[in-house]
Amino acid sequence: MKAFEIGAQTGLDSLRAATRPVPTPGPGQVLVAPQLVSLISRDAQILRGTYAAGQSPQRIPVSEGVGRVVAIGEGVTEVAVGERVVCGHFADWIDGPFNPAIFGHDIGATHDGWLAERVLLPAASVIPVPPSLADEDVAGLASAGLTAWHALVEMCHVKPGDLVLCLGTGGVALAAMKLAKAHGARVAMTSSSDAKLAVVRELGADITINYRTHPDWAAELLAQTGGVGADIVIETGGQDTLGLSIASIAPNGRIVVVGLTPGTRHAIPNYLAFVTHNVTIRGIANGSRAMMVDLLRAIETHGIKTVVGKTFAFDDAPQAYRYFAEANHVGKVMIAF
Repeated sequence: MKAFEIGAQTGLDSLRAATRPVPTPGPGQVLVAPQLVSLISRDAQILRGTYAAGQSPQRIPVSEGVGRVVAIGEGVTEVAVGERVVCGHFADWIDGPFNPAIFGHDIGATHDGWLAERVLLPAASVIPVPPSLADEDVAGLASAGLTAWHALVEMCHVKPGDLVLCLGTGGVALAAMKLAKAHGARVAMTSSSDAKLAVVRELGADITINYRTHPDWAAELLAQTGGVGADIVIETGGQDTLGLSIASIAPNGRIVVVGLTPGTRHAIPNYLAFVTHNVTIRGIANGSRAMMVDLLRAIETHGIKTVVGKTFAFDDAPQAYRYFAEANHVGKVMIAF
């Protein structure tokens, strides 16, 4: 089968085409033929060696996608050949609270991922996709979509009337915007690009702020909300933006820290506001299979559509990575088989 491997993890050029034997599913495994996969920021970080460094050069990357089951191993009863499935990238997190042990089976990092003509997955981890949902609306759920669901619904219990602030216009921010709107919340979004802000306004954003024009974007958000601020912040900027996120928060607000962007500044420059506003700050790492089942149900119920920026052919995966890394797009960058 055709596949791509991460190589030496020295940069985007490390990605290399390869030919591999078709794997055979063992007990409790399913063999899936990917149909559409989606890139996330850590896919580029893995190639650069800034995430999951030291992996085998033969590791097949990409953490999220959708495909059809083409073979099942002994004892598998969860799914059948021919079913279309998705799978969270922390394959061992089936249900219950977070446990650091989930990092031991991380699809596309510690274990082979979706960027091959066949991928082996644990049968207990995959989830059948309802026929009503298109490939492009589920291929990008395992990371960005599931993280946004965990943050907004499982942790923050988003409700009608809440103001959700999403930093940037990346995959998590766009997924959070869609989910927040489906739950009756208002959404504010930041970007350095007026063109991207125009796009997200068309998609439903209620407040948009250019952080180049307004470096103190927290003050601008307060000005646009009558001094109230955001009830929930989806914090994807890291330490360099956490201080402003705290400054932008409403009393009793919640900040969810997502992703691995450590930054260089002091995380909490305004310690007093952190205390006087009774702010809750929590980091999360993706979500469980049970959460993803609920997410799929919500997407089907509300008719939530994924924003797709551009789709590449499988053989053009290196170009897809480069396009993604340039960060000029709005929406998911996908690779079709």
